[in-house]
Amino acid sequence: MFIIESYPVAVALCVITMLCWGSWANTQKLASKEWRFQLFYWDYAIGVFLLALLLAFTLGSTGTGGRSFLADLQQADAKWLGSAFISGVIFNLSNILLVAAIDIAGMAVAFPVGVGLALCLGVITTYLSNKEGNAPMLGAGVVAIMIAILLDAIAYKRLSSGDKKTPVKGIVISIAAGLLMGFFYKYVVAAMGQIDPVTNVLEAGKLSPYTAVVLFSTGLLISNFLWNSIMMVKPFTGAPVPFGDYFTKGNARLHFVGILGGMIWNTGMALSIIASTKAGGALSYGLGQGATMIGALWGVFIWKEFKGAPKGTNRLLGAMFLFYIIGLAILIASKS
Repeated sequence: MFIIESYPVAVALCVITMLCWGSWANTQKLASKEWRFQLFYWDYAIGVFLLALLLAFTLGSTGTGGRSFLADLQQADAKWLGSAFISGVIFNLSNILLVAAIDIAGMAVAFPVGVGLALCLGVITTYLSNKEGNAPMLGAGVVAIMIAILLDAIAYKRLSSGDKKTPVKGIVISIAAGLLMGFFYKYVVAAMGQIDPVTNVLEAGKLSPYTAVVLFSTGLLISNFLWNSIMMVKPFTGAPVPFGDYFTKGNARLHFVGILGGMIWNTGMALSIIASTKAGGALSYGLGQGATMIGALWGVFIWKEFKGAPKGTNRLLGAMFLFYIIGLAILIASKS
């Protein structure tokens, strides 16, 4: 399997993760113009699973280090297979809530509040389960990002809205998504085996990064039949979504956009997991979740989600981006 042996390369992969995780939701924004986000999400889940299989049978099955995907799957303990699977189940619930929040409040709010909160919790929980990195610096990075979240929430409240309940609902759902999303990563990292830095031999019984991503993606896809079905029957806004609409209202382009969104997100997930073998789980997750800033940039400058906001809002948004950049820089330095 393909193994990362350089810290700078691991950081570079985390930056690509940040771009993927911060950009995939643009596919939802494009698809939501024609059909409900719940229908988009079925294709998203399929895209996540397909990308995991593609990587497992290519990068995960070539090279002299570690184990090939099928060999790794056969030797893995059920405990660790279950850990990676549960990670996908937890993430899927959190991500469906995030998608609902994007649908209500936009990317410029859902990402900084929901994913920003997940970043902070994920760094803390992942570090506690696998103590890698400088704890005080990780803490300082988390504090800077929490300040950025608060600034974004304040800026959002300044938006004029005819429906006064919508801003509150969007923030509450974003927070719920963030609380759940902050816990999924530690389970998939715990399932992965250590790689000997000299021999590149992978710890027995545990999973390679590629196998872990496949089990994670399987948990996401299977749990979608529960979480997304509930969201279709009891949506946060609007009427229930008929299951038949997926087949009658969809077309090849809409299905492609959804699958592409899932593949973009899982490219980021796979690179984050691969990079964590060298950079450590806390840093890999924290830096990847700098996607909050990327998502906010898309929302503010491309989708114009703060257009018409009161005077002074731009200063709050500028301060938010500044604190995100400071926080991410501290996270990177925490491992060097």
